[in-house]
Amino acid sequence: MLKIGDFSRFARVSVKALRYYDELGLLKPVKVDDFTGYRYYSATQLTQLQRIIALKDMGLSLEEIARLLKDDVSIVHILDLLHIKQEEQKRKLETEAERLKRVEDWLVEVEREGKMPNFEIAIKKIEPQKVLSVREILPDYSHIGRLFQKMEGHLTKSGGQFNWPPMAIYYDEGFKEKDADVELIFPISREVPSKGEIIYKELPGHERMATTIHKGAYNAVGSAYTALGKWIETNGYQTTGPCREIYYTDPRSGTPVNEYVTEVQLPVSKI
Repeated sequence: MLKIGDFSRFARVSVKALRYYDELGLLKPVKVDDFTGYRYYSATQLTQLQRIIALKDMGLSLEEIARLLKDDVSIVHILDLLHIKQEEQKRKLETEAERLKRVEDWLVEVEREGKMPNFEIAIKKIEPQKVLSVREILPDYSHIGRLFQKMEGHLTKSGGQFNWPPMAIYYDEGFKEKDADVELIFPISREVPSKGEIIYKELPGHERMATTIHKGAYNAVGSAYTALGKWIETNGYQTTGPCREIYYTDPRSGTPVNEYVTEVQLPVSKI
């Protein structure tokens, strides 16, 4: 038998880790001295320890490894768990590849322009949220203020409050000078009764939303869409739904127009 220190040295695993594996039932010593508490291991346990290390290196948690090493575990369960871990590792590789591509794109942009890019594109996961909504066909985009007036009037009458910032969703496939299909969204913290075209609902989330920040006047936001479109095409994505604009600046605050901050969002998926 081998003392825990010798076993640790041969296996190149710390004594602390061996004690922890013992506590979890992953690798029990063959003997524990009743008087000293010293743990003793057999050289034959090196094979089991190497299996634990190999599974850990694959990304399995110690709890998952403990389940796999049980004598009564079925081969089907082992295969299922390994397939799940395989898919997790594939997703991690895809994520890292996307990050690498973003770094490379920045390098090209900075080397070409000699400065930081005007627009930084990020992929976000957007959670569902409770909102108050009104959707109309507007004569043109400048009439969105009418939707704000409707929503604020409804909130005043119902005693509700919304959580800044508001959002607009633009449903038309392309830019339209007339008859724009627009939905104004107010995030809210508690339910407000629906009335007429003003609806209380849950706004769906998205697993992947390509986003960028535009700083300046609303009528100059087109450059942000251009940057998003180029990035989506270059990185092998496609749009999967209508665009969203989040308005972080309240025009009534007195903020100069060139300081307005708007986030532009487009739901996307990999081609």
